[in-house]
Amino acid sequence: MNRTLYALCGADRSRPFSPHAWKTVLSLAHKGLDHDTKPVGFTQIPVIENAATKIVPLLRDGDRLVGDSFEIALYLEKTYPDRPSLFGGEGGKAIARFIESWSLMTLHTSLVRIILMDIHDGLDPIDQAYFRTSREVRFGTSLEAVAETGAEELRAFAGKLEPLRTMLKKQPFIGGDAPLFADYIVFGPLQWARITSRKRILEDGDPVKEWFERCLDLYDGVGRSVTAA
Repeated sequence: MNRTLYALCGADRSRPFSPHAWKTVLSLAHKGLDHDTKPVGFTQIPVIENAATKIVPLLRDGDRLVGDSFEIALYLEKTYPDRPSLFGGEGGKAIARFIESWSLMTLHTSLVRIILMDIHDGLDPIDQAYFRTSREVRFGTSLEAVAETGAEELRAFAGKLEPLRTMLKKQPFIGGDAPLFADYIVFGPLQWARITSRKRILEDGDPVKEWFERCLDLYDGVGRSVTAA
């Protein structure tokens, strides 16, 4: 069966950076499912698959189209039950929902301010125009004004990881001895920052960084298939 993952990228089409697409990349690898990645810019999204989606990632699995990284994970779990579980049971799904909410509300909202201009500067001109307009509407101010808060966000970011850091001192992955989808949820935004920005988000010796490095090494190092900025 042919699988295609549509993933967001900048001017360099070899560097997909979407945090949500990276959740799906690791989910597919976890299940041992091959796929081709088709990189798209922001302004290309409305025309892919006959305007099937307004956002990516979008997975085509044979004749099925599935959007949203969490929905894709649920689809993979249901469709390929004979392959390693992404959740480890219903309790794992519920915990992953919590991790998803925490990641979106805490990690994404902080990181976007830290790496906002790096994302913008890496886009094609047509996507830069879209990105500026859409994000300035979202933030209610200019990109530059948002980016000015990035230094303070970066200084505070390590503290926001303390619950995760404390847990990772006791076990190698969020999933325990082996990774689950919950790990990929948190990996996504950190990979987003790694690919788009040269800012140091995690310090050496931090258990979170050690965990992140372990995640980069998973599945023959698929996370390292795109180098750091």
